[in-house]
Amino acid sequence: MKSSCFTLSCVLSAARLAAGSALLGGFLLAHAGVRAPAPDPLQGDGRVSAFYSWDADIPATPGVLLRSEPLPQTLGLPSAARQTRILYSSTDGVEGKSPIAVSGALFIPSGAAPQGGWPVVAWAHGTFGMADICAPSWYGRSWRDVRYLDAWLKAGFAVVATDYQGLGTPGPNPQLNNRSNSFTLLDSVRAVLHGVPGLANDVVLVGQSQGGSAVIAAAGYAPDYAPDLNIRATVATGTIYNASPATLASLAPFKTHLKRDSDRVDPTLAYEFYSVLSAQQIDSTLKAGDVLTDSAAPLLEQARISCLASLEDDARLAGLTRANTVKPGAEARLKTWWDNYLAYPTLHLKAPVFIGAGADDGLAPAELALARDACAAGTTVEAHLYEGLEHNGTLNASLRDSIPFVKRVFAGQPVSPVCEPIER
Repeated sequence: MKSSCFTLSCVLSAARLAAGSALLGGFLLAHAGVRAPAPDPLQGDGRVSAFYSWDADIPATPGVLLRSEPLPQTLGLPSAARQTRILYSSTDGVEGKSPIAVSGALFIPSGAAPQGGWPVVAWAHGTFGMADICAPSWYGRSWRDVRYLDAWLKAGFAVVATDYQGLGTPGPNPQLNNRSNSFTLLDSVRAVLHGVPGLANDVVLVGQSQGGSAVIAAAGYAPDYAPDLNIRATVATGTIYNASPATLASLAPFKTHLKRDSDRVDPTLAYEFYSVLSAQQIDSTLKAGDVLTDSAAPLLEQARISCLASLEDDARLAGLTRANTVKPGAEARLKTWWDNYLAYPTLHLKAPVFIGAGADDGLAPAELALARDACAAGTTVEAHLYEGLEHNGTLNASLRDSIPFVKRVFAGQPVSPVCEPIER
């Protein structure tokens, strides 16, 4: 994509001017001279182009556009007039201070930009895998996500899509770490606002599944981490939320979703392998045998290099069930990792929040609990419960409500809170 400001020195200058004194506070990190980590095959690093490896010092300022290149048409969106692969600076969200390089993509709508520039949808994707090749800017997107993001383009929004920390770029991908995913999401917006002309600082955080969790967290982190961003609304579907057992148990119509058939072949056990790899990043004492049976352990090595769809196929072909994969009591071994990574900084969010849940999604109880808890915290929530839809089907079905929700917010119209939606 062409730009009048794509050199590092130019972008650094623009970033500092745009960020102002707020950015020069606690989050202007004094870590100049930090380099990207060496690739580690055990973290799934490699098998991507040289674009993803930043060999110079990573700027201490988060949200600096380091470089860009045209995104291949086969990896794009049908309605994009221009599409670009990007590399930008951010902050390691696991330890909370070191500069890192992160990849992603930017899609610009067709037609003339509105006065002031295109508003920006910051897209947080669901789980793709942990290897570099699973980065959506390299691997591509599911047809589900292509249709969804294309709808936002048609609605008049540019879309910036982070790959998250350690996907595409060297270093571990911490998967469900909400702080990490939040920082990389927010910095993707900063990078394109500072480095690409024709965009407006009117931002909507939009995410699905792991990304739904990320956008709720990002809306909470933004006032301190990225106060320069004008976040107008948040849209979350299929959201992962670590609700309390008492809250989940109170959702009577959905108690059946809390039960699992432990002897049913379950391809979603792929997530269990990713969870173990993520937990091992922060707990070196965790052994695969603490969680997984001997028969399931070989797929842990496959998880290092395989993207989600492939790993799910492997789990299905191996006949994996919860009973023959996860050792009794093993979930307790992962509890600290789960609690820490999925923690939200707050549920009291400044901008209105849309929550879309499928009534047949196993995550529906947690999503309804999130809507209830966020409302109780003082957030304006419009929640929708979609009859007969599961996790994947909810995403595009929700567009009939989520885009009008955002349009109302942008028009300054009030949002009527819906904290306990009726299935429809």
